[in-house]
Amino acid sequence: MQSAKKDAASLSIATRSTVHLGYAIARFRKRAKWTQAQLAKRAGLRQATVSKVENGSSSTQIDTIYALCAALGLEVVMQTRPVSEKNRFRVEDIF
Repeated sequence: MQSAKKDAASLSIATRSTVHLGYAIARFRKRAKWTQAQLAKRAGLRQATVSKVENGSSSTQIDTIYALCAALGLEVVMQTRPVSEKNRFRVEDIF
């Protein structure tokens, strides 16, 4: 079996929706040459759960994402994205 962690080091995918997230998980899984069943076993999940995530299910729990990422040797990173000055996010707008 090829190591997902080794392959993952060379690829970064920005995700902004459950569909993008599912696509990213599927892409990393395929780079590792794993089936959904193999990923599910490594993550302690059912194959049907992996399928739902990869198909962009909006009801996916964050713990499921962390389990899949851990199995693939990935980590979740949050960072700001470039935006125009007009649409710039300001922390003070939240509070």
